[in-house]
Amino acid sequence: MKILITGSNGLLGQKLLHKLRKDSSVQLIASSKGENRVSSKDGYTYFDLDITDNDAIAKLISIEKPQVVINTAAMTNVDLCEDERKTCDALNVDAVRYLADSCAKIDAHLIQISTDFIFDGQDGPYSEKDIPNPLSYYGLSKLKSEELLQAHIVKWTVLRTIIVFGVGEKLSKGNIVLWAKEALQQGDRLNIIDDQFRAPTLAEDLADICILAAKKKAFGIFNASGKDIMSIYEIVERIAKHYGNSTDHLNKISTETLKQKAERPRKTGFILDKSINELGYKPHSFEECLTIIDQQLKTID
Repeated sequence: MKILITGSNGLLGQKLLHKLRKDSSVQLIASSKGENRVSSKDGYTYFDLDITDNDAIAKLISIEKPQVVINTAAMTNVDLCEDERKTCDALNVDAVRYLADSCAKIDAHLIQISTDFIFDGQDGPYSEKDIPNPLSYYGLSKLKSEELLQAHIVKWTVLRTIIVFGVGEKLSKGNIVLWAKEALQQGDRLNIIDDQFRAPTLAEDLADICILAAKKKAFGIFNASGKDIMSIYEIVERIAKHYGNSTDHLNKISTETLKQKAERPRKTGFILDKSINELGYKPHSFEECLTIIDQQLKTID
């Protein structure tokens, strides 16, 4: 199977690259904007690709003819999306249309990553059949991309995920687990919101379900998050306990005190039964995820 990854410099993209480049049944093409930031260069071909460039997408897909395209590229800074709506739409909506159009021409299957932010957080955890109601422009842009695929002739999978975290190379942004781990070790005083609830997702778990969906060419929407739903405060608290750090410097605050530009859903989380039963998805517990991250950080050090 020939698979094309977009956004291969990002955290999920890197995890997919490392898993698939060692798979003898896969011919792998990686792409991202700019130079390849992954140190391992064997087992795949890399292309510099701007996913907002329709002509570039059309050319690459028509020449390479992948059977599956996994789109991990997106604009995910929620507050920035609120301010820069044209850029948000270009990356999160228009690029998906370009990919879908090019995939449809060669009968390729497109896998798109979506988010819990398509929901308003009033009735979480959510199943795949629940009705979206985004509170932010970021959430709206991801919902638009879902609706675009549902109306398109392309074969597609949507994988909805929540707070992806993990260890990667030269990443352009951090994630809550690595940030909290470092801050706790340094004994920093941390103000953490305790009225938002999420199910954080290990990047390896998300990569695994991407691969399961690719090999099955699964059609439709699937939830693809971690299994543990907890408040943001509890996430940090469990990180502290796992690594033996004090929680004395943790202070609970409400969402209102942050005065964030974009509104966030209060409680999301996903019901994972469909993904577990139909795709064989096996997400780790949060503590298992922390152990995996600890092992990876030791190999880097």
